[in-house]
Amino acid sequence: MSHFLAIENVQKTFESRKGKFVALKEINLTIGEGQFVALIGHSGCGKSTLLNLIAGLTEPSAGVMILAGREIAGPGPDRGVVFQNHSLLPWLTCFENVYLAVERVFSSTESKAQMRERSLQALQLVGLTHAELKFPNEISGGMKQRVGIARALSMEPKVLLLDEPFGALDALTRAHLQDELIRIVGKTGSTVVMVTHDVDEAVLLSDRVVMMTNGPAATIGEILEIDLPRPRQRLTLATDPHYMALRSEVLRFLYQKEAAIAA
Repeated sequence: MSHFLAIENVQKTFESRKGKFVALKEINLTIGEGQFVALIGHSGCGKSTLLNLIAGLTEPSAGVMILAGREIAGPGPDRGVVFQNHSLLPWLTCFENVYLAVERVFSSTESKAQMRERSLQALQLVGLTHAELKFPNEISGGMKQRVGIARALSMEPKVLLLDEPFGALDALTRAHLQDELIRIVGKTGSTVVMVTHDVDEAVLLSDRVVMMTNGPAATIGEILEIDLPRPRQRLTLATDPHYMALRSEVLRFLYQKEAAIAA
């Protein structure tokens, strides 16, 4: 497996009133091109901090991160980020929210017609061409998240970074968008790193589940290979013994860490 994304001996320390707070230490992780990796762990284990480091939104206190042969030294269009809060601009339509990102990345190399087509294709990929002229306050929470995914994908990023993008949605909408994400990633072949609290979501979507130890000074505790064949069908996996065994492995790790917190 090629090391498309390599995180080597990364540590993140924050300054606080009580002194230095070590959020992450000795993070070593390699991700192959086209892999889907889920980060899971208890609250405060540094999942989002690690995602922000990959995104370039914060800098590591130590260590290095390499993406496609180049060191990550700040935000860039080679990484598309989708947060739990959709972060759409309310005065722009769905199309305009996507087009804004496209224009920032491709304005020097593509015509307005090409950028418009790219934006429409991104909306089509997430099934929202019918809502291109609607404003964020006119669409549901699930649709807003799909616009956020379309906006991120429209930039053709090397890595798609998802920070609990479905965490605020109801169960049925969440399940539907998980299925949509499976379809989209299958079609685009995107490399994905996703933060989640949901064990079923992690096992259903990912190729590997990276389980984080409790903070402070959190690190990678275990990595579980999810060797379920693709494409994956939710209803079929619900009764699959191997799926249940993988799910149990993640739960075992989380319960052990929860017991450590209680102790």
